[in-house]
Amino acid sequence: MFQSASLPLDLSRTDFDALEPKLRTELLAAQREVIEKKPFSVLVVIAGVDGAGKNDAIARLHEWLDVRYVTCNAYDEETEEERGRPDLWRYWRDLPALGETSIVVSSWYNEPLRCFVQGEIGEAEFERRLARINRFEGLLASENVLVLKFWFSLTPETQKRRLKGLGRKDRARRILAEWADITHAPGAQAAFERAALATSTPAAPWIVIPSDDARARDLALGRCVEMAVRRRLEAAPSDPLALPAVVARIERRSAVEAVDLSSRLSKHRYRTELDRLQGELARLVDRKAFRDRSLVVAFEGNDAAGKGGAIRRVIRPLDPRRYRVHRIAAPTEEEHAHPWLWRFWNRLPRRGHSAIFDRSWYGRVLVERIEGFCSEAEWARAYNEINEFEAELTDAGAIVAKFWLAISRQEQLARFKEREETPYKQFKITDEDWRNRLKWDQYAEAAGDMIDRTSTSFAPWHLVAAEDKRFARVEVLRRLVEQLEAAL
Repeated sequence: MFQSASLPLDLSRTDFDALEPKLRTELLAAQREVIEKKPFSVLVVIAGVDGAGKNDAIARLHEWLDVRYVTCNAYDEETEEERGRPDLWRYWRDLPALGETSIVVSSWYNEPLRCFVQGEIGEAEFERRLARINRFEGLLASENVLVLKFWFSLTPETQKRRLKGLGRKDRARRILAEWADITHAPGAQAAFERAALATSTPAAPWIVIPSDDARARDLALGRCVEMAVRRRLEAAPSDPLALPAVVARIERRSAVEAVDLSSRLSKHRYRTELDRLQGELARLVDRKAFRDRSLVVAFEGNDAAGKGGAIRRVIRPLDPRRYRVHRIAAPTEEEHAHPWLWRFWNRLPRRGHSAIFDRSWYGRVLVERIEGFCSEAEWARAYNEINEFEAELTDAGAIVAKFWLAISRQEQLARFKEREETPYKQFKITDEDWRNRLKWDQYAEAAGDMIDRTSTSFAPWHLVAAEDKRFARVEVLRRLVEQLEAAL
């Protein structure tokens, strides 16, 4: 893969000065169009062997672009805050908004490549991590992020000469990785070839930049970015529909519709079980084993099914310093300018803490699907994106508990009327609730598809009959305690 990259190339200062003005003009014009129209964001990943001039090339890009809309993120060892969350959390946190450009150094490729070059992981684990990267980049590409990845290649002779000539101050100012230095350069190059074969996709291609000649390197980088941005601006929209598997039956009946709503609980039994289960929950999250885990609880269900009441009973025994309740509404302007899962990644708890979501990422396949807030291709694609998101959480030690609270159409009507007639409950009922009720059958079908496609062994759905509020609150606590006990 690197034979062409090792061919000699020498660009004179005269030739560079002749080519640079035209490139700068075209690159800036493409960037300005992205800034004004906001059709996508640009994510430029810079990687390569030590001494290839990554910092100098980035500095040149900053010189050519409107830096007010450009950020550069370089990742070193994880901070304490980052170590307490899934590996990809810090990269999600720093994603650029629509119209903006982010340059990433020491990206999500750095750790897998380092571990493989230094022999800390084998081939199977290396391939697994690369497959995970493919899923991450595919999701970004489908969410209007133009992903461009550049590997700066250098011949061994040039690398040796450059690194030898660096003084201490020069080395401190440059991003150098021990696994890609002179000693490890052949291994790093070979590892990258394997990574490139596995992760150079139409959605996120790798581009090798020969870097022996600094002027040629910078012009090549700038031209590739300009051409990719221009091509994306001129491309026709393409959003293929890809529905995941679903259960097929002669008679359409979903797991949600099969919930037995007849369960009831007496007041005495309710109080006894509530106290017992809340005590169990407090004991579990105080265990030493929970310090290396986190708890993510998502509540969904019919309007007026009692999600708020159930959440209050869950958080009652918890330490307020170690949990957050997130009420999810329509995305803000900032959230709308990022990939749709961005706002949920930013709300994840660190180890030893809990996050409870009143409505969640499942809005994508429920309200957004039914109300037309996203395209059919977007909500169809979201099932797999959700499963991958939850797999990332559980792989990082999170315990993901998901509850669907179900009530009948008749019970919902009764609760709506009670809310309208009770002054201190009137804030709970809106015109939107009544409009959603008219689409009961559509929401029931969407909820059934959601359960079928996203109830996994690592993050199963708990379907709770909520016709009786006392039963629902105790049942949520019971299942949550059981899942925590099994995980810990």
